[in-house]
Order: sequence, then C-alpha cells, then structure tokens
Amino acid sequence: MTVTKILTLAANPSDTTRLRLPEEVREIQEGLALSEGREKFELISQWAVRPDDLRRALLKYDPEIVHFSGHGANQQGLLFENEMGQATLVHGATLAKLFELCTNVTCVLLSACYSEVQAEAIAQHVDYVIGMNQAIGDRAAIKFAVGFYDALGYGRPIEEAFQFGLLAIDLENIPEADTPVLYIQKDRDSKPGVAYPNQLAANRPAPTQTAPVNTLFEPPPAETSPTRDMAFAEVHTAALGSNLSPNRTETAAAPTPVKTAKPKVEWEEPQGLVPLYSPFYIERSPIESDCYETSLRRGSLIRIKAPRQMGKTSLLVRVLDHAKQQGFKTVQLNLQTADATALNDLNEFLQWFCCIITEELDLPDKLAEYWQGSRGTVRRCQRYFERYLLTEINKPILLGLDEVDQVFEHPEIATDFFGMLRVWHEEGKSDPKWANLHLVIVHSKEVYVPLSINRSPFNVGLPVDLRELNYEEVLEMVNRHQLDLSDDSLMQLTQLVGGHPYLLRVALTQLLRGRETLSNLLTNAPTEGGLYNDHLRRHLLNLEADPALVKAFQAVIETNSPVQIGSTEAFKLSSMGLVKYQGNSVVPLCELYRQYFRTRL
Repeated sequence: MTVTKILTLAANPSDTTRLRLPEEVREIQEGLALSEGREKFELISQWAVRPDDLRRALLKYDPEIVHFSGHGANQQGLLFENEMGQATLVHGATLAKLFELCTNVTCVLLSACYSEVQAEAIAQHVDYVIGMNQAIGDRAAIKFAVGFYDALGYGRPIEEAFQFGLLAIDLENIPEADTPVLYIQKDRDSKPGVAYPNQLAANRPAPTQTAPVNTLFEPPPAETSPTRDMAFAEVHTAALGSNLSPNRTETAAAPTPVKTAKPKVEWEEPQGLVPLYSPFYIERSPIESDCYETSLRRGSLIRIKAPRQMGKTSLLVRVLDHAKQQGFKTVQLNLQTADATALNDLNEFLQWFCCIITEELDLPDKLAEYWQGSRGTVRRCQRYFERYLLTEINKPILLGLDEVDQVFEHPEIATDFFGMLRVWHEEGKSDPKWANLHLVIVHSKEVYVPLSINRSPFNVGLPVDLRELNYEEVLEMVNRHQLDLSDDSLMQLTQLVGGHPYLLRVALTQLLRGRETLSNLLTNAPTEGGLYNDHLRRHLLNLEADPALVKAFQAVIETNSPVQIGSTEAFKLSSMGLVKYQGNSVVPLCELYRQYFRTRL
C-alpha cells in the first residue's frame, strides 16, 4: 500500500500575531484519522520552523504534500523563524527553487495571507499549489484545511478536495471562500493557471483584488479572527526589502468583526477541567503554543504554576493531547490520588508511582522483578523506568504530574522524589533513552520544600505562570457565550472579577442561561448569597487557618493603593490567588475579593 506523506510546517514568530496553528494541525490529523483512507496518509508536523528546518524536513521526509501554516508578507514572501524565534523572510523565488529540487512533492498548500504570489512561483515546479489572494482569518484557514484534507482522506482528487475546502468555509457562513486559489501545473513547460475558483460563489460579487505591491501594512479585510498576514514596526522593514512604502511603519488597524448567523451555543457547567474540545477554553497566547512546542523537545520539562481554578489542568490535558497526536505515549497522574500511607513512606510512594504509570501505559506490572537488592529506593525506581518502562515503550513518553503540591506537605518524601525528577531531566541531555521521557509538573503553591539548587526540578525547564485573561481574551470569551454586552457592562464585569477565567465563566454561564441579570449579579456577587459563595468561603477558611495571613490580607484590602507586606505572606496570598504583584507591592486579584473580605475579616 502506498502511503502519502503530508508534511505540516508551522511558524508563528514571537514578534507576529499569535495564530491557532496547533488547532489547525490537530483538526487535520483528527479528520484524516476518521476517514476511510486513514492508513494511506502519514502526517508529519514540524513546529517553529526556521529556513534550515524547512530544507532539512523536505530532504528527510521527502513528502508528497507540504502544508505551510503561518504568516504571509504579500509579494515579499513567507515568514519563518530565526534563531531568536523572531520573523525572518523567505522570498517566493527562493521557495520556488527549493521545490524545483523536491520532485516528489505534488501538492503545496500555503495557509498564509497574501500567499498567491508565492503559490504561482512554486507552481512552476509543483503540480498543485494553493495560496491565498488576500488576508485570511484563522477560522477560515482552519475550516478550509479541514475540508480539503477530509476530502483527500475519502479518496477525492485534489481539484475536488479544493472545492470541499471552499465549501467548508461557506458552510460556516464565513465570507472568505473567495480567498483560496488553486494553481494547476500538469505540463511544467507551460505557464501555470488558476483553476477551479469557488463555483458556489458564482452569484456573489467578485472579491476585491489585492494591490500588487506595498500592501503589507494595509488593514486586512473585516473578519472574525486574527489574519495570517503580518504588520511590522519600522525596525523590521529592512529585513523585508527596500521596496516597502517608507511611511507604512504603523501596525495594521484591528479588524472589525463581521456579524454572521451562529447556531445557539450550548452552555457547560463551569467547574473543574474545561473539556478538551470545549468552545469555552480560551488560549492565553503564547502560553499554549510555547507548551506544545517545548513538550515535543527531547527530554523536555515544563513547570505550570497558578492558583486553583486558573486553568492549570485544562492546559495540561491539552499539552498531553497535542503530544499524543504527534505519536507520544502520554500519562496523566494526579498526585492527590495517592493515599496517606504512600505519602508517608518513600518506598511505598515510589512503588505506587511506578504501578500507576505502568497501568496507564498498558504494560504488565513487573515491579517485583526490579524492586530487589540492596540498592536504594530511588535507584530501584530509576532502574524500573530505565530498564523496563522506557525500554518497553521505546518511543517518547510525556508524563504529566498534576497537583504536586500534595507532595510538598510531606518533606520525608519530597526531597528525594523531586531530586529524582531533576536527575531524570539531566540524564535526558546525554542519554537517548532518558531523552524519551518528557515531563510536565503542575502545582499551585510556592515551592517551600528545602531543595538544593542542583536537586530541584523547579529551576529548570520551561516555567509557565498562568496569568489572568487579558482584555482581548475576555472579549473572546464573551463572544463564545454569544452575549451582547455593552462596553459599560463589560467594564463593570471585568472590574468585579478581573480576567479570572473561572469567575468569568460562572458569570457568563448564568447570563447565557438567563438565570441572572448583570445588575443582580454585580450586586449579589460579593455576598454569601451570590454566585461565588462556595469559592469565597473556601478562601475564607484557608485564610482563617493562618492569623498572619489574615493580618496581611486585611492591610491589602483596607486601601485602594498597592501595599507592601511581608514576602512570605505575599507569596502565600499570591499562591492562593488572592493577590497579584505590582512591583514589590500587592493588590487584591479582583474587586470581588476586596468587597467580600472587607465584610468578613
């Protein structure tokens, strides 16, 4: 059976607008996996692609289909990443020369704004090339890609798959189905021509054509999601070529959303984990993309820290899912499930740890075979992983450890356990077997267990401190609940709960269900009879258990200005999610906490 290789290349430089590239690749993969021809396709993904990565990937994988997701720069070319993660330009002529050498490539899809010029150049050497004749929004780009690859998965030829991609955009009422264009080059000695325009749009007015030069900084067409073009500040213009207009150095104007008919949204109970495919999960750019990229690096370690109900576990499951889609074996272990007996004895704890992971990897328990001899308990655990689990699986494993705060309460096991994780991470830098173990550690509290700087996993790897939602992300959450809040109403709500994702979802869900008016919600929220009574009471009980914290928090809420308190109290209150830092001072995380605790403390 012939297997078609699809190479996806994603580039979202740090100095460009954040795009939903992981979602695009994930949906392509899911669509192919559900299709009748799933065994006939192999999807290979490359992230944060640099020019050298592009060349090497084409040589290494020799794909038949190449899919680029990222930013286009009109006639200038496509934007890849440099060594610093910032944008670097690859010209269309250079791309054409590269694909001239890759004779096995039969189709190229450029999912980037204003990429028609590059598509036409590449089509001199590739049979089928798809580009975009103007700016395209994230939603439209994702829908087109999913429709296109779904059709390929069911055996449709590329010309028909192109039409299915256009139809997928139209079915979502997204007014961008005229943007993708297909170039066909059957005879490579003839000039490529555009084929199969959107037949469904025959009765619609022709789209406005993009000006041929100097349109990089023009405001993109109105749409509902970020576009895949790029506007640079003046400092970047030299890298993009001298033919740019010298006066176009400002950032492009924000697009105006288009009102489209939407199906009625179904509400979800806003408690605990946000389901994997929930429409109410809001990405906090660039956190998700950084985690997705880092999780795939050999021997990687990610540390996710945030107070309760800020979305740590929801992020963890998405990182695990992303790795699983890339062929990893994944294990999610919540350390709150360890019983008291295990947490009070290192030997019991590490045996429990190994047994749970063995079960999750669907392997037989061989603990008795390896838990023998005079070697120490930590060494037995390491031997079990090294000689059994990592050898038996023989592919990357992403181990997600949730609620590791549970171990902080037991210093008799914490020092050795966390020291062991640090050793495993260091081993991965030189030992290929340990490089296959990737770690994600999730916790709420500050790490107060005394750990040597060389034995702590909390000072290495990628640190992720989950922040509140910013204004744009709050607005996106409101839009996903299909609520029409005035600027005044939105301001009042955000003044009350800030960008706290859980508190926002609770309020928006009640408004969506018609169970509360905004006026009543704002009035009752800081009381025992309001929406947040359980949440606030939990915080109150935790505070009252520590008189020093009560005194420190009273000082914070009694004034409307930032306050300096003891560093220990500030760390603890921040870990609880009650305050946030402003320089060396702190303020309440949101007005809800100030109002409630002023009456209760």
